[in-house]
Amino acid sequence: MSDATFQGGVHPFDGKDLSKDKPVKTVLPKGDLVYPLSQHIGAPARPVVAKGDKVLVGQRIAEASGFVSANIVSSVSGTVKSIEPRLLPNGGVVNSIIVENDHTYETIPGMGTKRDSGKMSKEEIRQAIQDAGVVGMGGAGFPTHVKLTPKDDSAIDYVIVNGAECEPYLTSDYRMMLEEPEKIVEGLRAMLMLFENAKGVIGIEKNKPEAIARLTELVKDEPRMEVCPMKVKYPQGAERNLIYAVTGRKLTSKKLPADVGCVVSNVDSVIAIYMAVCESTPLMRRIVTVTGDAIKEPQNFRVRTGTCYGELIEEAGGFVKEPQKVISGGPMMGFALTSLEVPVTKTSSALLCLGVDAMEEEPETACIRCGRCGEVCPSHLVPQKLMEACERFDLEQFEKLYGMECYECGSCTYTCPAKRPLTQAFKQARKAVADNRRKQQAAK
Repeated sequence: MSDATFQGGVHPFDGKDLSKDKPVKTVLPKGDLVYPLSQHIGAPARPVVAKGDKVLVGQRIAEASGFVSANIVSSVSGTVKSIEPRLLPNGGVVNSIIVENDHTYETIPGMGTKRDSGKMSKEEIRQAIQDAGVVGMGGAGFPTHVKLTPKDDSAIDYVIVNGAECEPYLTSDYRMMLEEPEKIVEGLRAMLMLFENAKGVIGIEKNKPEAIARLTELVKDEPRMEVCPMKVKYPQGAERNLIYAVTGRKLTSKKLPADVGCVVSNVDSVIAIYMAVCESTPLMRRIVTVTGDAIKEPQNFRVRTGTCYGELIEEAGGFVKEPQKVISGGPMMGFALTSLEVPVTKTSSALLCLGVDAMEEEPETACIRCGRCGEVCPSHLVPQKLMEACERFDLEQFEKLYGMECYECGSCTYTCPAKRPLTQAFKQARKAVADNRRKQQAAK
């Protein structure tokens, strides 16, 4: 396979040179740790500790409260100070467990015990992943044990590792492909144990030749694994686009990847699967890129979940100038922060600090009907018409125009010469439609 891709997309400035050659540096937290009970899709986790309890590294402090939910573990040893509402990077406020770090990092018994996935049953592998609280770490936070439990294991014929990392500025997955490629291969091997008919494919954009070479060498003697080089284009790493690029199969919002015979996990999720299955270690760390023109020393950090974002700014040397915007994630799909007093969660990937906010420099003007938004939309929608529906608050028309197929990649907003807030409008409309659907379902 070569130059695998999808129709549409854009080529924004990628900004990766700032941090792509910076090896991952381990950073230990200084202050209290904050563990939100909602850092995954699905029901919030339920606390199993109380104020005053002593906890250890790797200890479960909140358990999944439903099938689509995930356990949360402490990344430090210390004392539970409180359970109270705290701010999330996305602006939400949720109940969180606050742990005072004792800085001894005493671990639970058995953590780190080596296991051979080849000698484990499917049930044991899935249970290890569930116990570890692994979720999708590419942004969505979908509980991984649910993703790896489709209706029919034999119907899955592709297990795809998402190594595209197409979001501008982010380089954490790239560093992991260079520094810990063996863990990616072993994590993929554990996943393939669940699906006897599947081939494992590692999709990597061609602007990462060292990663392609390293992983290609590691899987050269693996009959069920291969590397798929992909064209450099945003949003190549979006699940639908990745599946189409690798398999030619089309996925819509009404289907799950398993419905087209695929399971997709990003690089860091696969490493988390390896750690859970092969090293008996729960998910309690993230690789976070701290970057942007307002940061003194752009870096890639290995940090413990619950660590305050403000501490990462300090570790990167602080600001060289006052940023106009600080984003959790990348510029296309990240969340602008109102405060640095928010914790690193399972879905944190980057902290982008911009000295100049390009969107604020150019005011919005009227649509000139140039059609560029439609040309770049990877879902083949007509953003111009969708925006008209949004402006009229016509949710029925928004649905008729397949607005729910939008996955808010931001390509239309990026390419719009009139600087119209298309993605923001579609995000609000999709939420309103989803809320209405839930109300109608509840009323039945």
